[in-house]
Amino acid sequence: MRVTFLGTGTSHGVPMIGCECATCRSSDPRDRRLRPSIFIQLDDVSLLVDAGPDLREQALRHRIARVDAILFTHGHADHILGMDDVRRFNAIQRGAMPCYGDAATLGDIRQTFWYVFDPGTPKGGGLPQLALFEIAGDFCVGRTEIEPIPLWHGKRRILGFRLGAFAYLTDCSAIPDESWTRLRGLDVLVLDALRDRPHPTHFTLDEAVATAKRIGARRTLFTHMCHDLSHEATCARLPDGIALAYDGMVVDC
Repeated sequence: MRVTFLGTGTSHGVPMIGCECATCRSSDPRDRRLRPSIFIQLDDVSLLVDAGPDLREQALRHRIARVDAILFTHGHADHILGMDDVRRFNAIQRGAMPCYGDAATLGDIRQTFWYVFDPGTPKGGGLPQLALFEIAGDFCVGRTEIEPIPLWHGKRRILGFRLGAFAYLTDCSAIPDESWTRLRGLDVLVLDALRDRPHPTHFTLDEAVATAKRIGARRTLFTHMCHDLSHEATCARLPDGIALAYDGMVVDC
């Protein structure tokens, strides 16, 4: 399994519009963060986790020409607003895109992209073809078993995903009791780490470090960082085995 980080930033991205802080002005390419998403390549399928507003740029940058399914963590704008760009994959693959999410997320997609599901919408200009599947437990895409991991994103219950010894837990502020046992024996953990200051819907850096130590993965990579955390300086103060991910980073699991 190969995982490519398409975006490791927040809903604002980094640099932020109109900001002149050191991270936003940084010449280090690892400090340039698009909205959060990963691309997973397996022997038989390629999976996208979330489809944010930077999807077109991410697909072009990483030469992604095929996506067999999209897994959605939740329905916030920075995770679903690239859905219109799925049209191109529909054309290449000549079929609807399978999209997996919990009931609330699928409801968000139907509401946000209501025109896609309205039979009265004129067809001129093209519409993304989406096949929505509600996640009710473990499921398979191709030969790969995917385990949904319930998380808390503030007061909203969302999903992370585990594939084999790899887990992706973005946009979380707490892990419910029933999810801890599902995170044993990981080789690679990807975990939300927004900033140093407390936030109601995301782990702080210290909270993420404590969570990573409790899970005990062989390697932990943080994602969803805002401009408060510069790459080089932040990595220098993290424990061994823990680092910030960055856009374009590739991990073989």
